[in-house]
Amino acid sequence: MNGASLLRIARPPVVMLAACVLASCQLKIPRSQFDARKPTGNLASPAFESVHRQSRIDPTWLKPPAEAYRLGPGDLVEIEVAEVSGTLARTFVMPDGMVYYDLAGGVKAEGLTQQELAESLKAALKKDYADPLVNVSLVEVKSRRYWILGRVFKPGIFPLRQPTTLLEAVSNSGGLFTSRFSGTTEELADLGHSVVIRDGKVLPVDFERLIHKGETSQNIYLRHNDFIYIPSSQNGGVLLLGAVKVPQSVGFKDHLSLVECLATGRGPSEGAYLKKVVIVRGSTTQPKAATVDVQDILTGKATDVALMPGDIVWVPRSPFGLLSEGVELVLRDAARTIAANEGATLVGSDQRSQITLPIGGTTSAPP
Repeated sequence: MNGASLLRIARPPVVMLAACVLASCQLKIPRSQFDARKPTGNLASPAFESVHRQSRIDPTWLKPPAEAYRLGPGDLVEIEVAEVSGTLARTFVMPDGMVYYDLAGGVKAEGLTQQELAESLKAALKKDYADPLVNVSLVEVKSRRYWILGRVFKPGIFPLRQPTTLLEAVSNSGGLFTSRFSGTTEELADLGHSVVIRDGKVLPVDFERLIHKGETSQNIYLRHNDFIYIPSSQNGGVLLLGAVKVPQSVGFKDHLSLVECLATGRGPSEGAYLKKVVIVRGSTTQPKAATVDVQDILTGKATDVALMPGDIVWVPRSPFGLLSEGVELVLRDAARTIAANEGATLVGSDQRSQITLPIGGTTSAPP
């Protein structure tokens, strides 16, 4: 997606930002401890630690589906009674899962293979044809698909007619986007933050190992409604998620503090748990994370911390246990937001959540 074409959020002055956070938190802050009108000063560096994620690829993901393709609503099929002229016709599997053909009337097709549908049609036509031989061909797939968006040459929705690997999907979309203007093949895709989302979860696929090193252990087979997102390496911002009033991707210029970031999102929402705000940094497969006590920062007991481009800031709604659990919640929220917004953008819907670009992105939609 071209971030330049999306609406940029104008950030108010730092004074207004900090004041917004303070008002949202409803904290009584002694003036001697913290004054929102004073400059932030030197920023601290969060104490990051490496987080072990479940990085094992399920062996079943590396195997093609064993069974034949099963029809679904929207699929276009061609049906003919063999050696009987005038019986060739094309029809869709309707939203009710039926196909309507000639004298057979309505026959259930959803969930059937082509051969199984042919047998059902044969049974329905026996009253009009003596032992009919019915041929069914799949012309166009509409009910099984995958999404691939971001820095590829042909982003979009692709039919999943046959077993398709992740590498084949990238190839089908024209490959990774490169710089045409510099005369080089410089990649403009951020593989470290690229994701495969399945059923709302980020799969532990390492795009760098797959594409740069050719490791087939990462080349999973896609399933219906899998979502692949490859962000741009040229975008740099901070993704603000969780219990904030306006989740968004915050633009990064020379510097950005945690308090500024939260204030850009109009502060924490009611009931937000500010004792352990999570900052995630690095790739999705090998992330580092830190927790920051924002309440201590706001009361002057701790120094505001510096953020970096590509960070994810996540404000929890309630306490959580291990840091690794918090990171999984962060990635889950990011995955759901990515799928909802990028998918809606592709099909032209205006029913979107707040964020339009995920990990490493800079552009945000209007609140």
